[in-house]
Amino acid sequence: MTAPETPLAPELAVSEWFNTPVPLTLAGLRGRPVFLHSFQLLCPGSVAQALPQVQRIERVFAHTDLQVIGIHTVFEHHAAMSPVTLRAFLHEYRLKSPVGVDKAAEGSDIPVTMQRFGLRGTPSSVLIGRDGTILHEAFGVEDDIAVGARIAMALSAPLARSAAAGGDACADGRCAAPMPPVVEP
Repeated sequence: MTAPETPLAPELAVSEWFNTPVPLTLAGLRGRPVFLHSFQLLCPGSVAQALPQVQRIERVFAHTDLQVIGIHTVFEHHAAMSPVTLRAFLHEYRLKSPVGVDKAAEGSDIPVTMQRFGLRGTPSSVLIGRDGTILHEAFGVEDDIAVGARIAMALSAPLARSAAAGGDACADGRCAAPMPPVVEP
């Protein structure tokens, strides 16, 4: 009996990008872990807790291949949170990682990416593995140590090879990360 396939994270639906010369896609980032954070510039939890945490994540993991992506997910106060306002906000708060504006859904106040991921509100975060699958989702802000540990595990995991592709080292469809050697003083 084989283990069921873990579905890939849904693709982002973005109407405009900031802090990146080209639009990003999760498919195009396959092979790299992605920390996706959803925020609103008028959300107190996003501004006071989540965005400072994202800046700490960017600093701590700057030397790795982790891709941090912000999604400005507006589901209330639409007129006040325009792309012009977001551009000024990103500048004033010195947010450097790519940020996409979640695409408005026709006939709904809930934007497309928020719907696709089933996010309950802002701030939210999603950690996506090298293979494109969702490793963890959170609504609200988690402790830095927990987030950092999850990101470190995602970074240490090799890109999984499926058994169908002939990867006998991953016969069950999952590849275990090698254990680091124990270094004694």
